Amino acid sequence: MNHLTRRISEYLVGLLFGAGLIFGGMTNPSKVIGFLDFLGMWDPSLAFVMGGAVVISFLAFRGAKQREFSLFGRVIMLDDSKSIDLRLLLGSALFGIGWGLSGFCPGPAIASLGTGEWKVFLFVIAMMIGSWVAGRIQFRTY
Repeated sequence: MNHLTRRISEYLVGLLFGAGLIFGGMTNPSKVIGFLDFLGMWDPSLAFVMGGAVVISFLAFRGAKQREFSLFGRVIMLDDSKSIDLRLLLGSALFGIGWGLSGFCPGPAIASLGTGEWKVFLFVIAMMIGSWVAGRIQFRTY
C-alpha cells in the first residue's frame, strides 16, 4: 500500500470515528455531564455508546496482540504493563475531573472544533498544554 493510499485510509477512519462521536452524542457536553450525574438527573443513554466502544476496543486489541504488523504494514507495539503507578492514578484523576467539569474528553473535543465554540477551543488548548506539561514531568516508580 503506497503512502497516499495509507493517508487516505487513515483520514477516512478518522472521519468515521468523528462521525460516530457526533452521532453517539459524545460531542454534546450537556449530554455527557448528564451521563456523569449519577445523583441528579442521570441520563444513561451514553452507556450504550461507551459499551459499544469497549466491546470494539476489546476485540481490536485482542486481535492486535496476535499480529506483528497492522493492516497498513506498520509494526504493532502494545504496552503489556499491568502495574498501577502514580502516573496512571494522577492521569486518570485529571482526565476524570476535566471530563466531569467540561463534558469533553480528547476525541470528542477534537471532533467538536468544527462547531467554532470558544469553549471547545479553550478546552483543546488546555488539553494540549496539559499534555505538554505531563510529558515533561518525571515520575519516580518504586
